[in-house]
Amino acid sequence: MKIVVCVKQVPDTTAVKIDPKTGTLIRDGVPSIINPEDKHALEAALQLKENHGAHVTVISMGPPQAKNALREALCMGADEAILLTDRAFGGADTLATSKTIASAIKELEYDIIFAGRQAIDGDTAQVGPEIAEHLNVPQVTYVQGVEVEENGLVINRALEDGYELIKVQTPVLLTAIEELNHPRYMNVQYIFDTVDKEVKVMTAADLNVPAEELGLKGSPTKVKKSMTKEAKGAGEIVKESAPEAVAYVLGKLKEKHYI
Repeated sequence: MKIVVCVKQVPDTTAVKIDPKTGTLIRDGVPSIINPEDKHALEAALQLKENHGAHVTVISMGPPQAKNALREALCMGADEAILLTDRAFGGADTLATSKTIASAIKELEYDIIFAGRQAIDGDTAQVGPEIAEHLNVPQVTYVQGVEVEENGLVINRALEDGYELIKVQTPVLLTAIEELNHPRYMNVQYIFDTVDKEVKVMTAADLNVPAEELGLKGSPTKVKKSMTKEAKGAGEIVKESAPEAVAYVLGKLKEKHYI
């Protein structure tokens, strides 16, 4: 079994600040981490490796320092790491990003592609499904369980009011949510075993994507402004009897046209 895991190095959102003049993220001095849901995707791949035998490749697009995230994945148990890095990739939106990553994955053998549902620095949940479209493979999102069967996989997909079980054959792309598992820590043995392992680097010249479809040039999405979310104000406490409290709440809901 061949598994590819898409990971992204993101700024730790607990330390993110917005430049009030430009409306952009202040990244200087902000620590970077592996996107949390990507870690759940990686853990799922590593569990399949342990239980069924698999080769796990992690792939990421980002600046050279994104190697740190890939090395962490190797220290968790991944077998191979690939970094897509080039100035030509800068400013890419989800469309350009997914085209770039999909082009690299086309050069690999794979049965399953794992990705996190979404990244905490963008929250679009678009890159994983777009990669599946570029590769013309089926996709299942919001994955909270994976079982291997003789003729494919059984996926437990989370819904707002429950779940559904989906049978799917490989190759397939799955996007993970935090309910899928509990990611492991780096393993001391893997740390020693991978200290000299190279992270393969691919640039725009290695990909079969027209230059005009990469990075900022290939990004139809334009961000006009970014801002921090305003904190919620204090709630209103109503000290009434149950019938009167219910009537008050209903009145408020009607006032705001919720009912």
